[in-house]
Order: sequence, then structure tokens, then C-alpha cells
Amino acid sequence: MVTPFDEVGNLDFEGLKRLLSFTGEHVDYYVVMGTTGESATCSFEEKQEALAFVKENNPKSLPIVYGIGGNNTANVIAEIENTNLDGVTAILSASPYYNKPSQAGIIAHYEAIADASPLPIILYNVPGRTASNMLAETTLALAEHPNIIAMKEASGDLEQCRRIAESKPEDFLLMSGEDMQSPEIIGLGGVGAISVLANGFPETYSLSINQALEGKASESRATMDEMAEINPLMYEESNPVGIKAVLKHKNVCGDLVRLPLLPASNDLNSRLLALL
Repeated sequence: MVTPFDEVGNLDFEGLKRLLSFTGEHVDYYVVMGTTGESATCSFEEKQEALAFVKENNPKSLPIVYGIGGNNTANVIAEIENTNLDGVTAILSASPYYNKPSQAGIIAHYEAIADASPLPIILYNVPGRTASNMLAETTLALAEHPNIIAMKEASGDLEQCRRIAESKPEDFLLMSGEDMQSPEIIGLGGVGAISVLANGFPETYSLSINQALEGKASESRATMDEMAEINPLMYEESNPVGIKAVLKHKNVCGDLVRLPLLPASNDLNSRLLALL
């Protein structure tokens, strides 16, 4: 989920409520304070407020996944310990960024978090943001930990996804973190996705995912391809700039983002409007 902000830059709870309603009919769960939620520029207090609001305004009582990640392992553990996780199903935690740890360091980081967490951990591999890739072997090693239950794979490497799917424990969940690859990842053995596009196109995106889960590969691909032209625009000026512009045009919430990001440029907005 994006995190809506008002005109002075504070959390926009009315916008958040509209987003919950707009998406709730079609999505299966909410991810609060993930990367798309601009968690990097939200304070600890704001994160808690957003989570509490989603818990209280969850129109279909859908499961909630909460994002707690970072490149300081001790701080991640401290945030987990100081967060009210009542009503949360799992924690999504991105692989450490900037430090560029070794694969052994990534394993040690996640094992420390999983050992300390009262909730199951979902791994998140997104090399485009972290500057390091979690190899399939790293994911498979971590999949053996009893408190690590899933991987959100956003490497863009379908061969890596295949290796994970073929060798993972039966109860370990492979999830797509690359929207346009979701049909193929599900075809390899994935069970779903954590999505950017689903914020703005929940019905279409959900239909594609469910078609893939039903084994309707060609139908799923065709449905996903309805968003193929607009998808690159979600990232052209960095996520969540594009999807917030879409949500503004759909009167769900505003398009304001926090520095160092800027709202969508006039050029990007005009091209988004043409596609919408």
C-alpha cells in the first residue's frame, strides 16, 4: 500500500481510508509500510499510526503484513520489539541495502531477525534498491528457518525463481515482487504477489493473479498485459511516484511524496492520463 500524505505532508488518514476501500474488494491482504509505502521517510510514530489505522479501518478484516526492514540488524530487531504487532500476520523485511553484505551476512541478518521476531518473516529480495542480490542458495538456506515463511522475489530473474521453486521446502511460499512477471512466477510454483499495480488497478491485477493460480496461464498473461504500457511509468521517476499519480487521477488519494522524491512531473502525468 502507498502511504497518502496531505497538503502539508502529514499522514492523510482520509486518503488511506479511501485506499483501503478502493482495493479491499479485490486484494487478499494488505502490506503496510513496505517500500511502496515510503517507510524510509516515515517516522517510527507515523508507522505505528498508519498500522493502527489500517487495523481499525480494515473493511473486510483482511490479513495484514507489516514492513520492518533496514541495514542495521540491531535496529530492525528493536523496532520489531517496540511495535504493537497485535492483528499482524507477518513481517516483510527487505534485504539490507547500501552495506552490500556477503551472502553469509544476509543469512546471519535474517536469522537474527527471525530468532527475535514473534511473527513469521517474509524475505524480500529487491536488488534494484538494495544493490545486492540474494542468491537462490541464500533463500533456500533461510527457508529452513522455522520462522521464515516466504520470499518476495523482485530480482527479475526467472531462472533464480525457478531454482527456489524447485528446491524450497513444501511450506515455504514463493511470491512475486515483479508485477509483470507474476503470471510466470506463479507458473513456476509461486503462490501470489506483493504488488505496486494493485494499488491503482486492484480488479485487473487480482484477476490476472487468480487466473494464474487456476492454471490459466495464457488468460493471466493477457490480463496482465493490459497494464504493460502503464507499468514502466510507475518507476520512471521512482516508486511510488507513478502509482500515487494514478491514485490521484482516480480520486483515491493525493500524489504527494516525501523528499527526496518529487510528485510526478507534468510530462509523466500527461502520459499517465493518456493511458488511463
